[in-house]
Amino acid sequence: MNRRVRFLDTRPLRRSRPFRDLWIGTSASQLGGQIATVAVLAQVWDLTGSTVGTGAIGLATGLSMVLFGLLGGTLADSVDRRALVRATTAGQLLVAAGLSAQAVAGNRNVVLLLALVAAGTACGALGAPARRTFPVRLLPADQVAAGLALTNVSFQAAMLAGPALAGLIIARWDLPAAYGAQAVTTVVSVLAVIRLPAMKPEGADTHLTRRRPERGGWRIVLRRPTLWGSMATDLSATLLAMPIALFPLVNEIRFGGNPQTLGLFLSAVAVGGITAGLLSGTVTRWRRGGLVQLCAAAVWGLALAGFGLSGPLWPALGYLAVAGAADTVSVVTRSALVQLETPDAYRGRVSSLEHVIGVAGPELGNFRGGLMASATSAPFTLVTGGLSATLAVAAVAATNASLRAYRTPPTPDEPTAPETVDAATVTG
Repeated sequence: MNRRVRFLDTRPLRRSRPFRDLWIGTSASQLGGQIATVAVLAQVWDLTGSTVGTGAIGLATGLSMVLFGLLGGTLADSVDRRALVRATTAGQLLVAAGLSAQAVAGNRNVVLLLALVAAGTACGALGAPARRTFPVRLLPADQVAAGLALTNVSFQAAMLAGPALAGLIIARWDLPAAYGAQAVTTVVSVLAVIRLPAMKPEGADTHLTRRRPERGGWRIVLRRPTLWGSMATDLSATLLAMPIALFPLVNEIRFGGNPQTLGLFLSAVAVGGITAGLLSGTVTRWRRGGLVQLCAAAVWGLALAGFGLSGPLWPALGYLAVAGAADTVSVVTRSALVQLETPDAYRGRVSSLEHVIGVAGPELGNFRGGLMASATSAPFTLVTGGLSATLAVAAVAATNASLRAYRTPPTPDEPTAPETVDAATVTG
């Protein structure tokens, strides 16, 4: 087998123009999101000086994700998914403009800031389930995992470059410029989505899908141990061990509150993630996806416990890099498993559950970490959280034989896909 493709399988970008458009738009949006994340974190810390305040960011985004993510799943199985993503991305652009405006006005009201963050999260949550179904519709089955890996690589690259870029922008031009950069990248995302073909859900007009569509996602997940086990693994890892809200406090205690060090924490996670992503050609060919996810989630917890125990900067960054690599492997394997195991008529609702767990779980985990650190300490919270996450993942592995034994279907030999996916084929 060609050794090169084991590192990064770029066939989805080379052979499908719609997926390439999607990837470009998503990459731009992810970069802007990382810049905004640092800006919001810095602004809330400046306004409150409290881990409860920074943890409240997770609460605001987590609640929005739960409330609107599930609704987005139902909509994704009922309407044209492209139209839904167009509308919600436009909403994110309006929120980005609002964040820029409040920064220019010198807003000192943290509630207003958190409300705008929650609104942006709500727009993203409404469109996320539909967006997550795009790769499996735009790509042949044997390229889905590779497409998801490419998307994850761009996310990790955004995590690597975004925080550092945000630090430079904030240091030189202050917060309004950082929020303005997010608005520009969101414009790119809007333009990319406009070029996609229409994507109505297959079987959306059937009697089964019309009946209680809001419950369809839960039903199919609970009936398939591989699905609920995969989601439980991710929730265990993120809810119990998410460290982002603790970064400002750790930075202040150990490194004097240097803004550049705060950016390095986030970048270290991205270094590990992008390294794992560049080797994703190997991971996407492993058929034991369930076992790979379980092992990666356990390593994530142990690495964050190590970060909590580390004093010097370089070992701390090393543990964060290991955590980032483990997270990438876990995300890629989970996403491929969920999409391939779910019928298209239910993909919107199941994707909404996956997205709620994958995004709201970390945000609520940040809130939990912030509260616990305010009552104890950041190192204690990191160590106990990381070890608890590892034990919870071990419990899932012990009780879910289907996930441990899960194998993806063998990849058939397929003819080369055309450069552009025909819209009629995509829409079924």
